Amino acid sequence: MTAAKMREAFDSAEVVNIWTKPDLSVLNAGRREPVAMPGDLFGPAWGLLGDIAEGVCTSVDYPAMSFLAVCASLIGGKRRVKPYETSSWAEPCILWCGVVGDPSSRKSPALDAVTDRLRDIERDHTERHKADIRSYQEQAERAKASRSEWQEAMKKAVKSGDASPAMPSDAVEPDEPSRRRLMVMDATPEAMGAILAGNPQGTLHFRDELAGWLTSFDRYSPGGREFWLEAYGGRAFAFDRKNLSKGPLQISFNGVSVLGGIQPAKMAAALLQSPDDGLVARFLWAWPDKLPTIRRPRQSADIDAIENIFRRLESLPWGRDQEGRDRYVILPLSAVAADIFERWEQDNAQVDEDATALFKSFVGKMNGVVLRLALVAEYIRWAWLGGDEPREVSDDSLIAAAAFVDDYAKPMAERVYGDAALPAVERNAAVLARYICKSRMTSINKRELKQTPHKSKLPGLRDQRVMDEAIDFLVSAGWLLPAPSRDGDTSGRVRADYAVNPAVHGGV
Repeated sequence: MTAAKMREAFDSAEVVNIWTKPDLSVLNAGRREPVAMPGDLFGPAWGLLGDIAEGVCTSVDYPAMSFLAVCASLIGGKRRVKPYETSSWAEPCILWCGVVGDPSSRKSPALDAVTDRLRDIERDHTERHKADIRSYQEQAERAKASRSEWQEAMKKAVKSGDASPAMPSDAVEPDEPSRRRLMVMDATPEAMGAILAGNPQGTLHFRDELAGWLTSFDRYSPGGREFWLEAYGGRAFAFDRKNLSKGPLQISFNGVSVLGGIQPAKMAAALLQSPDDGLVARFLWAWPDKLPTIRRPRQSADIDAIENIFRRLESLPWGRDQEGRDRYVILPLSAVAADIFERWEQDNAQVDEDATALFKSFVGKMNGVVLRLALVAEYIRWAWLGGDEPREVSDDSLIAAAAFVDDYAKPMAERVYGDAALPAVERNAAVLARYICKSRMTSINKRELKQTPHKSKLPGLRDQRVMDEAIDFLVSAGWLLPAPSRDGDTSGRVRADYAVNPAVHGGV
């Protein structure tokens, strides 16, 4: 064959592509796409929450969920919502809110921007508490002196056979005043019980990392999980104390709102390796996508407005029972809202039979959550706009709460629970695939991926077996092909190189 013929045959030969079409669904590992958070639930505060989010260059979902949890904790045990006049059912104002995102999503600064104002309010309470402590110490010393005098009189009466003198009322040592705690960062159930005993309106438990909290309930004391299950319901609770002479520690309102964040890589261990007792299903979840770009904020957020809302909610007065003791006030749904809620309950009961057990449990708790959200929405408007305190929960607040649950909370729960339930190899392969795309890699080396600068970006893949399984999964998904090589002409160990399918970067 002549050279011309050979060139002609070569030019007309069919090009063989060694690559198959890559499975690009690996990137999200079947993960449900996030949905946009609706703003009606937040009323006039929605624009401010957007400004806060812009100020830290993150999604509005993060400060908004923080805002909900804080507002619920400040209303706390003072108010409840009742759906129907003919029912004894009344929901307390307690919300558990979890936000999901990678460390670079800036979720923590967004949560801090909202919760920091609680510290300012708590400082005011601390100053008043100092004065209360001084007064208590004065009364305690007076009680000791009075008791000492009474004891001397008692000794004389016993010696002379006279009637025993009555102990004077000022000889009884007063109870030490409790400091108002608007936010607790970390506490055992026993410590939280002591805090709640002195804070009958409840408090906020803020954990920057929820994974450790969810997996540590029974690590230090038995019954921790049961305590937190009760803390969502706001019922009375009693702790048996080590000092039995003091009797049990009585808590009139065991109600704690919870706020915290969690990383996607830690969700499976924290959410699925737990007893099926409904605790995890009590959370409202937010998991937005990370903002693609960082931009300078256009204006400063009016953080003082957030503090004004918090202070007004904190100042809500208690109701009174027939004996004059503090008691929560019950707000009914308006007549129209009650009708809407009845229809919504019927629709909510039609949960997909193919749904996971965790999602079914979540949906089953949404009846109470809709009522709690509606109560919070009603008081957000009141705290922002002023005027007389609401006497019922309006249909506008109920509709906004139901829409928030249907259009946001449920899709986000599917996103969180679905991702957590994925096999570990699929989650790890997705992490590696996203890193390959972000770094525009045309090839990878197994050993180099576990070294700087890659290892800090792939923390969950440092184990050899985990990395091998993730790479094998990407090979089977058409993302990678083994491309072993040696450095130079040596006969040493073959490098564990893999070529990346050009199609994952938009090539052919």
